[in-house]
Amino acid sequence: MKTEVTSNWSHAILLCKKCSKKQTKGRFGFGRKRKSLATALKEELGARTGRKAALGIVEVPCLDICPKQGVVLVDTRTPGQWRIIMPDADLGELARQLAGVGEPPTGTR
Repeated sequence: MKTEVTSNWSHAILLCKKCSKKQTKGRFGFGRKRKSLATALKEELGARTGRKAALGIVEVPCLDICPKQGVVLVDTRTPGQWRIIMPDADLGELARQLAGVGEPPTGTR
């Protein structure tokens, strides 16, 4: 049995699953198709899935921030800086910030 597995991830993006679920109900959501933030980011980045992706986008259990209309996002390159992403956020710009290798995202809320 294997004890280690390699991946192509440069870093991981952690998204609160509870916040994301709240945002996809009704008229809310991300992107033109009003999908979950994880799905919208994967589409915007053209990301592969699993360990073969360039970066990991992972939905995690509740992070206990619970913003009214946003989703909590943690970039593992800057674990001390959590972000709240609102449904009207520019996903193209967010995807460019998150995909940038070696440069942490700026402009937190």
